[in-house]
Amino acid sequence: MAIVARGDLQETQASIERLGRRAIVINADLEDRSAPEIILKAAPDAGILINNAGIIRRAPLLEYSDDDWDAVIDVNLRSAFALSRRFAKELVDRDRGGRIINIASMLSFQGGVYVAAYTAAKSGLLGLTRAMANELAPLGINVNAIAPGYMATANTQALRDDPVRSRDILARIPAGRWGTPDDLRGAVVFLASPAAVYVHGAVLAVDGGWLCR
Repeated sequence: MAIVARGDLQETQASIERLGRRAIVINADLEDRSAPEIILKAAPDAGILINNAGIIRRAPLLEYSDDDWDAVIDVNLRSAFALSRRFAKELVDRDRGGRIINIASMLSFQGGVYVAAYTAAKSGLLGLTRAMANELAPLGINVNAIAPGYMATANTQALRDDPVRSRDILARIPAGRWGTPDDLRGAVVFLASPAAVYVHGAVLAVDGGWLCR
């Protein structure tokens, strides 16, 4: 398994190795357009790509800066496209199939507040998932997405720290709690497994029922 980030990955690497698996650490900044080449050279035999990188910038629309817009679109959308393109080309050149799993969002379906760039990127990522599936399915490459609900991660810290917003969000989640990264494991395993061989262009919401409400 290869894991990619621009920050410290020692804790993540140790967690994987405690499970008896090998973890290759690749330090790369996905805002850098050379990142896909660096990543694929370091992990040339990869058969599954999970586009999970994401950043968020919160500001009212009338105050949203071009720099924040560009940074979010670059990391959350453009890099997923560029890395998927490079990964798919590698698979085709080697005449083998593979899996691409994009991490979408509830904001792939909704507008959100104060997160214009994040919403645009995640909406675009869902469309990109479907577009790539149309072209890559005949080549034996499955492209699908997972849309996490409101998860207890660094990206939602500001929401969880706001008692009014946190209360309102929890009131809409039928499961009655924030999700955790562990809640996503089953969806990832399914889409990466032979059980999903005929699944193309799908989005699996793991949201505690948020979209049902």
